[in-house]
Amino acid sequence: MTALGVVFRPQLAPERLRAVARVAEEAGLDELWLWEDCFLEGGISTAAAALAWTERLKVGVGLLPVPLRNVAVTAMEAATLHRMFPGRATLGVGHGVQDWMGQVGARAESPVTLLREYLLALRALLRGERVTTEGRYVRLDGVALDWPPAQRAEVLAGVTGPRSLRLSGEAADGTILHASNPPDAVRQARRLIDEGRTTAGRTDPHQVVVYLLAATGPGAAERLRAEQRAEGVAAVPDLGVAGDAGAVAKAVRRLAEAGADTVVLQPTADEPDPEGFVRFAAEQVRPLLDED
Repeated sequence: MTALGVVFRPQLAPERLRAVARVAEEAGLDELWLWEDCFLEGGISTAAAALAWTERLKVGVGLLPVPLRNVAVTAMEAATLHRMFPGRATLGVGHGVQDWMGQVGARAESPVTLLREYLLALRALLRGERVTTEGRYVRLDGVALDWPPAQRAEVLAGVTGPRSLRLSGEAADGTILHASNPPDAVRQARRLIDEGRTTAGRTDPHQVVVYLLAATGPGAAERLRAEQRAEGVAAVPDLGVAGDAGAVAKAVRRLAEAGADTVVLQPTADEPDPEGFVRFAAEQVRPLLDED
């Protein structure tokens, strides 16, 4: 069954998160996703808060930009979340927006090399291994976590482009695809991910999470078009959805058929009622998916 989530967009003030997380829990939403966009809100701090305010809700961070974080620190933070909230946290890492990385003096000359080294080291640390590596970017000397996760902790990669998608198949446990991927692009991404998995000889499951830009209620179509224009994707066919629960559920199904295991509804940045949008997803869209 396809999991359904909603993004708490960091354009909302951090103090809004508690109300949204509590509504997501009470309404029965599967997952709440958070972003660590520069220079808005921290991914780990918001995830810890959302997890602490709820009992059942799964919380994902998609994604943490690796140039900003030493891999040992990310491993410590991830392991802490997994031990305090077993089975409820999902963390994704990625290149980060290169202009933002440049602003903070962290832009890597080879983002793909950095991400490869980072994924390999992070997953090893979370398995409880002692890691020594001397890479181009990632350097560890006998580092091991005192409190590794008590159960398997998956690491997802938020990536775009053929090289990075193949890398995700090789070195990550799952892939996060942003909202500019219509169903055909999701199918192509799955093929590239599988190429990477074949190269690495991997046969374990690989979760694919896809964001879906969605709008409902008064002015939904225009809000969707405005956001697509702002993102420069207005000409991409079959991208995003505006309408009632039936229309949104249909768009979710199309992404699931293309290879998405989890579809995360991404409200527009100007969504007038974030809590209402969460209720809409959980109480109106989710039941239609359960009928499949």
